[in-house]
Amino acid sequence: MTSLILRAGPRAIDHIRNHGLRAQDIDILPGAAGGPKGLGIAGLDQAIFGDWLHKANAIVPRTRHLIGASIGAWRFAAVCRGDPAQGLGDFARIYCEQRYPRNPGKQYISRYAHAMLRELIGGREDEVLSNPHYCLHVLAVRGRGVLKRESKFTTPLGYAAAALANALGRSHLRHFVGRTIFHDMRERPAALDGEAFDAFHMQNVPLTEANLVDALLASAAIPLVLEGVKNIRGAIPGTYWDGGIIDYHLHLPYARNAGLVLYPHFTGNIIPGWLDKAVPWRRARGAWLDNVILVSPSREYLSRLPHGKLPDRGDFRRYAHDDEARIRNWHKAIAESERLGDEFLSLIESGRIVEQLRAF
Repeated sequence: MTSLILRAGPRAIDHIRNHGLRAQDIDILPGAAGGPKGLGIAGLDQAIFGDWLHKANAIVPRTRHLIGASIGAWRFAAVCRGDPAQGLGDFARIYCEQRYPRNPGKQYISRYAHAMLRELIGGREDEVLSNPHYCLHVLAVRGRGVLKRESKFTTPLGYAAAALANALGRSHLRHFVGRTIFHDMRERPAALDGEAFDAFHMQNVPLTEANLVDALLASAAIPLVLEGVKNIRGAIPGTYWDGGIIDYHLHLPYARNAGLVLYPHFTGNIIPGWLDKAVPWRRARGAWLDNVILVSPSREYLSRLPHGKLPDRGDFRRYAHDDEARIRNWHKAIAESERLGDEFLSLIESGRIVEQLRAF
């Protein structure tokens, strides 16, 4: 049984056939939004960051770009904490062991999320932002028009209108939200550099010790579930929400970069925006993915997990009155995910990765 599915663009396939998959060739690693699904690939993250790239950095140091939205940004902030294996382990523990009372409101969940971030990176902001091997870039959205300010009346109506507009065409979503990139001050990848690359207004804000926690909190602030984050330091005044609204699976112009993009992902599809989940024909394809290698769990692997799936936000409802059962199953999924990491390393070391690659 294979635990991994590997898909790649034509430039990536050609490169790996000629050279294999080498750490030195990786420029970018994206991290998608997806909440608890991030726990389901914890073992793959450990293999990539805690083993493969960690060893490579000790031999031939270089800088790579980590671009994340929501849970992806949190995972990558943990990687940037110095010791990636320890950081990822702390992230998995902190996120897995969330406990809530019955019917927690937005304020409670928002305070809890802030406390998790403080435990994960509080006091270590400089360490995250000065990592010699990784530049962190965090995606969020800024509300526009009716969504510029948060209100218990206008915000639900605004997002309902945004969903209808998005159903007519993804570009119409630009009237409701704009993309904000909180970027490493030292360097930006070509994929994120320059002017806006699609219909969305784009704001670039340097990450600092003063705004890192707020940027990460905003990136995961699911509308109507968490409170939006207001007036982040260094950014245009306004209300900021989950980066996955525009960039759910980060369909970005990666081909601008000369190197390869290694994408550890929850699924074999790249869905551009969160609202596109209900639009099955809206899946990423084309030249932007030419240099991308997407690594995701196989159906066979998923069939062996609790309920035959990765952890997800639905588990909060499924185990609404039994946090301990949810936490046990999430820990099982984390433990199982070590097989994903073991297979990834085996494919690289043996050279069999060439045989496993499939075109997008």
